[in-house]
Amino acid sequence: YVAPRGHREKFFGGTRRYRDLCMLGKTLGLVRSLVLMGGAQMIPKDQALAGRATRMPVASTHFVLKNPMKEPFPAGCKKIVLANGCFWGSEKGMWRLPPAGGIVSTAVGYIAGFTPNPTYDEVCSGRTGHTEAVQVVYDPSKISLVDILRWFWQSHDPTQLNRQGNDQGTQYRSGAYYFDEEQKALVEASKAAYEKAMGAKGYGKIMTQIASANDYGAEPFFYAEDYHQQYLAKPGARPYCSAEPRGVMLPPFEEWSPPGMQDKHAPKLGEDFWAEHAPVTHCVIRSPNEPIKWA
Repeated sequence: YVAPRGHREKFFGGTRRYRDLCMLGKTLGLVRSLVLMGGAQMIPKDQALAGRATRMPVASTHFVLKNPMKEPFPAGCKKIVLANGCFWGSEKGMWRLPPAGGIVSTAVGYIAGFTPNPTYDEVCSGRTGHTEAVQVVYDPSKISLVDILRWFWQSHDPTQLNRQGNDQGTQYRSGAYYFDEEQKALVEASKAAYEKAMGAKGYGKIMTQIASANDYGAEPFFYAEDYHQQYLAKPGARPYCSAEPRGVMLPPFEEWSPPGMQDKHAPKLGEDFWAEHAPVTHCVIRSPNEPIKWA
């Protein structure tokens, strides 16, 4: 609601006071969100919830892609874990990437925290240290990690700290968690390139947490409850996505490719794809569930 100018004088004591009250309301709303959704500071490890040894049960087959949800995955596949806000929309954006067979499987869950096998409510309390994330299993012979990272960067605002849009708290922090040195090099180089591009548009530094998934133990990624898996494709799903893409394009790979990696990791999706399918606000809500068909 935006009060008409006449109402500002009658009910709020003038335009300046109206603006002050609006700012106060936004501030109180942010504080409320931080209290209800985990807080702005990472919980110390010794204060984190204890968790449990029992793994979260999930369906054996991906609801959309019809491939396995858990290992073993087909030979030659690789995985990376990416966090860019509420995992419902993040996952859908990833499973829709073409070409067919490039994205083998996706799953939502929790990473980079302290509590083993946490529940959704525990993660939302901010007392586990995790962030909501998507495990992406891909076939590098069909889709480049560069394509996946481009979607990741462009589908949210990585300059936001411990939040994404209306979702506030450390469990919504941006993050990229790699499994090998080549992935690390690509993540770090793409981050530097995207930070420069964002800066040219007036945005601040990228706040994305970049770390080895292996730093978080032998089992760094904990699957979320089954009802969260491929949530936006399931009947009765609430069409929600808090991500705030800014319309800033990742520069061409040849401008930021790590030395010796340009040929091996050249993107498979050309600029014509991004001209038609680059992420915009709420694009995953409006899109069909099936993967994008792209030759």
